[in-house]
Amino acid sequence: MNDDLLSALDDDQRVVATNLNGPLCVLAGAGTGKTRAITYRIAHGVRSGVYTTQDLLAVTFTARAAGELRSRLRDLGAGAVQARTFHSAALRQLSFFWPQAIGGSVPRIQEHKAPIVAEAANRLGVGVDKLTIRDLAAEIEWAKVCMITADDYQRRAAAAGKEEAGGCDLATVSNVIRMYEEVKTERSVIDFEDVLLLMVGILAERDDVAAQVRRQYRHFVVDEYQDVSALQQRLLDLWLGGRQEICVVGDVSQTIYSFTGASPEHLSGFPRRYPDADVVRLVRDYRSTPQVVSLANRLLTSRTGRMSAGAVTLEAQRPSSVPVRYEAYDDDVAEAAGVAARVLELVEQGVPLREIAVLYRTNSQSEVVEDALSRAGVGYQLRGGERFFSRPEVKGAVVALRAASKVEPDGAMPDLVRSALSSVGWSQEPPAGRGAVRERWDSLNTLVQLADDLYARRGASLGDFRDELDDRAAAQNAPIADGVTLASVHAAKGLEWDAVFLIGLSDGLVPISMATTPEQVAEERRLLYVGVTRTREHLQLSFARARTAGGRGSRKHSRFLTGIWPEEEAAVRSPRPRSAEAGKDELDPADAELFEKLREWRAEEARRQSKPAYTILHDTTLRAIATSKPKNLRQLTLLRGIGATKLESYGPHLLATVAEWTAAAK
Repeated sequence: MNDDLLSALDDDQRVVATNLNGPLCVLAGAGTGKTRAITYRIAHGVRSGVYTTQDLLAVTFTARAAGELRSRLRDLGAGAVQARTFHSAALRQLSFFWPQAIGGSVPRIQEHKAPIVAEAANRLGVGVDKLTIRDLAAEIEWAKVCMITADDYQRRAAAAGKEEAGGCDLATVSNVIRMYEEVKTERSVIDFEDVLLLMVGILAERDDVAAQVRRQYRHFVVDEYQDVSALQQRLLDLWLGGRQEICVVGDVSQTIYSFTGASPEHLSGFPRRYPDADVVRLVRDYRSTPQVVSLANRLLTSRTGRMSAGAVTLEAQRPSSVPVRYEAYDDDVAEAAGVAARVLELVEQGVPLREIAVLYRTNSQSEVVEDALSRAGVGYQLRGGERFFSRPEVKGAVVALRAASKVEPDGAMPDLVRSALSSVGWSQEPPAGRGAVRERWDSLNTLVQLADDLYARRGASLGDFRDELDDRAAAQNAPIADGVTLASVHAAKGLEWDAVFLIGLSDGLVPISMATTPEQVAEERRLLYVGVTRTREHLQLSFARARTAGGRGSRKHSRFLTGIWPEEEAAVRSPRPRSAEAGKDELDPADAELFEKLREWRAEEARRQSKPAYTILHDTTLRAIATSKPKNLRQLTLLRGIGATKLESYGPHLLATVAEWTAAAK
């Protein structure tokens, strides 16, 4: 049975899966199957009798990642193994040991720092607004995960290159941190970082508690080890108690959370702390095409010509495919429209919407893309928006599935799911158009698709599907919906799509202007690397020369792409002309001919309505039609100046004019 299990792995993954005793360090590049390797290692260890399901703890950094680990372990028959976040594991232990170590019950956890930060600032007479409170809360979190006290904050923050936080000088921030702790004590609450700090304190001071934890957990696996903070590393060391039964997995090139205290030093320095450790490199990239892999490798070496310590050079395993696209646009709106047009092209080529993502550096960049996709009639989902399992239709679906699972009638699980969800609004065919009705159907259909996937993977029953939903809801591990994903690169880490659009790749955004130190700029480069490596096949990199139409086109592509961006960059591509004043002479001869045909149509329409020609459609819009030559109403909506009213009034006539000219031109 184990031989069958291991036959699914490549040689390097098999080394990881069969090396069951620590210490083991796995340096795994993006797309190399690291999660596959460690879950198969755990399953192989359980089947071999080296581990029991009770004595191994797998930890990672997000509830979604922990949920994914549990799901994969269930697929491999090792679903009883503990897979948790650091916080979840620590809270479970804290709740169990608090009565004997401290007495009473664990204090209530304050989920959001903002109210207490605001109170602390007010007591000190520090004027704050919402943004300042947010920044101060983030700084408090950074200090705590780095185990920095208020008394030592100024020195340590200055050493880290910080000059202020939230517009406050370091001395003021130090006082806010001190007062924040006092307010928490008065209210008898703790925050999420306290969960780790308190458990660290108990394990360090109570030998009996530490011994009990170490008897329980004999083996540890840590995923995404490049994201570990000083506080998490301290907790891990106390769990281990000097033992070496630990396997860590990570990629220093994907360290993008230093603002939360993460440091790649724990991963890159692992062999120094454990001289007897085996180090395995996973370099075979099964996710991306050679074109994408080549770009990813060049990004990491383009500054110094060599990889940083612990980084791996990826080796593409997929066949060659389409080249990476590089696009420069006039402005942000033109960039969004160009992305929407390209999305439609990919859909026509057979790429599902759920396999397309638009990624950006800051969340504020999504608005213009949302507008362009809406105009094109393309569904999308904002990652980081409303939680999937909080939606009313999803809650209703879960209730319906619970009721159905109590009966467990005969039939294949996907059919039973469809039957249950039909009672809450799901239908075989989607409703026409977009809007709230379609969005509710999309949510329910996402559950149907998940049921199909689980049944195909492990023949899951209706009860198994219900348990999977419970686990996903607890971890907020939402299934992928049938729409284009819009997300920041930070939120996209750990995910992948067939097609990825990386937008806004201009200096000031990538790297972001706030990145001033060499370390901060290096992290911005890694952030772009993470964005690129989310792609399986179709990748487009783009930037806009100006923010608004007609604005000064002073933006340049990201410095990280110097030597990579093709020479054709100077030929700006845009779904519309560079400015409203651009004339017919700037069009290609064929496009200029179509432009004149459109002007003739507009003149006739203006005479018929006794209105000025420009009130029908502006020359800018006619030029855009002449250059893009839309074939249907959806493509026509991408162009500026074509709103719903004008689309209804003039759309068919415009398309007929374009079609007639195209036929004549052939």
